[in-house]
Amino acid sequence: MFGGEEVEITPGMQRYIDKNNAYLAKRDKYIRETVKNWKFDTIAVHGLYSVEEAIEDYQGAIIEPIFMSASQAYRDSDEMAAALAYLIPTWCYSRIANPSTYYYEWMLAMLESYGFDGETGCCSTSSGMAAIMTATQPFLVHKKQHTHEPRNFLATAQCYGGTFQQFNVRLMEERGIECRWIEDPTNIDNWASKIDENTRFLYGELPSNPQQGFFDVPAVADLAHSHDLPLICDSTVATPALLRPICHGADIVVQSATKSLTTSGFGVAGALTARKNLVSNIDNDDLKQDFALYVKYMPNRDYGPNLHPLQAIMTMNDMRTLRSKMDLLSRNTMKVAEFLQTHSQIESVQYLGLPNHALHELASKYMWLVDAEYDELYGKPVNRYGHLMSFCVKGGAEETRKFFDGLQRIWRATDLGRIKSVATIPAISTHQQQGEEGRKLAHVPPNMVRLCVGGEHADDTIGDLDQALNKVGSKTAVAVS
Repeated sequence: MFGGEEVEITPGMQRYIDKNNAYLAKRDKYIRETVKNWKFDTIAVHGLYSVEEAIEDYQGAIIEPIFMSASQAYRDSDEMAAALAYLIPTWCYSRIANPSTYYYEWMLAMLESYGFDGETGCCSTSSGMAAIMTATQPFLVHKKQHTHEPRNFLATAQCYGGTFQQFNVRLMEERGIECRWIEDPTNIDNWASKIDENTRFLYGELPSNPQQGFFDVPAVADLAHSHDLPLICDSTVATPALLRPICHGADIVVQSATKSLTTSGFGVAGALTARKNLVSNIDNDDLKQDFALYVKYMPNRDYGPNLHPLQAIMTMNDMRTLRSKMDLLSRNTMKVAEFLQTHSQIESVQYLGLPNHALHELASKYMWLVDAEYDELYGKPVNRYGHLMSFCVKGGAEETRKFFDGLQRIWRATDLGRIKSVATIPAISTHQQQGEEGRKLAHVPPNMVRLCVGGEHADDTIGDLDQALNKVGSKTAVAVS
């Protein structure tokens, strides 16, 4: 069992254990012989909710049921004892798990590991920030009780502002755990030079929000593993429709499912997906064997960053069309980026899809529209670079605000990944709290605009950008009396 007192197994408990082992064996066979043979879109539509399960257990409901219950009842004391010792599958209390969140986790684990030969698990969380906390905290424990050895980790400086705050303030300033920022993650020597015996993990966001940073996942993963360290990747912007870091050697992937995975904007959700038998210099077999299950049953049971069952099903419903949405949004973004890089009021454009972007060649090695070769529209592998881009407006911060305030249909908000186009100025919003020095480290200048292109016709998005940019540099008329 996970980290608790050993439990004496009664004959009654053993009957429940045997029954549930048979259920797990049947489910594993279904995954191995059926689901693993499906294409990405089929997994996204069905997950592990089968016709047989629906008819036998849920009166034929073709959509996964929403279990709006805080707790699970048990048949007798033997079943309860086995469940609370984690000897059989259970959800017992929705702070720990819930059948609806299980369906969400199973689907996302399959999507993140699509094309990966090994096994993965997933743990849902109430937000993307909770997913980052869940993914990193277990590696930051003291290796020996009653000692306070120094601890550090490496992270890409080009990252979401909330990630910067969690690492820089909550961990470094408040707990004394050092974050060693990697300013150029494409330089493998930069990573290697910062690793020592007190390093616990490597962390990278790609593509980064909003700067479009990127790095070579297999190279960084190999470096991490050579030091018995896990590589954790934030792949929120790409989603598994375009990039699956686990397939390239990463150990854990975190998602703010609020964003690109959903697009609807109806709620907040997160998740981490982890390969089983991951690499770590922490002496904890449960953690290494099945990290996702470990954090669900142990740390998150106590911290409580759980996902609501209604939000789990709403998020799943958005994910069912993930591949086609990411294709559409990527194509729209490419067209917008091509327009912006030729506009007279634009200083620079950051989008990995542009051939003149410094990281275009590297990103093109790893960012592919999943299963494009099986799509009748393409019939071959196709690169796609996502819906997030940024650009810098000429004239500095004041002119940037003038442009921003001139937008008429593109939404001004700190959100991203929506089916509607949304823009923000990171220096005064998502990266405002980290200060000027932190923004310089993260390459976020005051005249940068982050744009997440939605599902509207690209020409209409371009039209709104153009009319707003035409206000840049213009003088406001002064009335003469």
